[in-house]
Amino acid sequence: MTINYKKLHPYAKQPFRATINSAGADLFALLDCDTVIKAESQSVIPTGIAVEIPEGYGGFIFPRSSVSTKHGVSLVNSVGLIDSDYRGELLISLINHSKKDYTVKSGERIAQLVIIPIEIAEFVQKSELSDTIRGEGGFGSTGL
Repeated sequence: MTINYKKLHPYAKQPFRATINSAGADLFALLDCDTVIKAESQSVIPTGIAVEIPEGYGGFIFPRSSVSTKHGVSLVNSVGLIDSDYRGELLISLINHSKKDYTVKSGERIAQLVIIPIEIAEFVQKSELSDTIRGEGGFGSTGL
């Protein structure tokens, strides 16, 4: 599969898969200067690129495990979604869950992009839904 991308700034970096079997392509911060994400706060970090996700797919932005595990910095919305018709800049909304400030440097790998096939659902209103063993049980109803 080929994903077209556009550099919106000359210093923007191409999404990069670290190994041949990496599911995600790293996305890089594009900053004029280091940006500090204060403890327990958030910041939007530009990447300087736009992508063309093929119809029938979604681009899913996941946190980088090394940044989240070592520094407590993750995505504000846990997983970001890029629809196939979006052509704007990829902006990464990071949150610092730790008690220490975190500095993002330009060129740092800040998130990863995974391309996943999606099924476009049609929603149909019904007066009743099919029965299951679980039924309406939720939030721990299946045990610990």
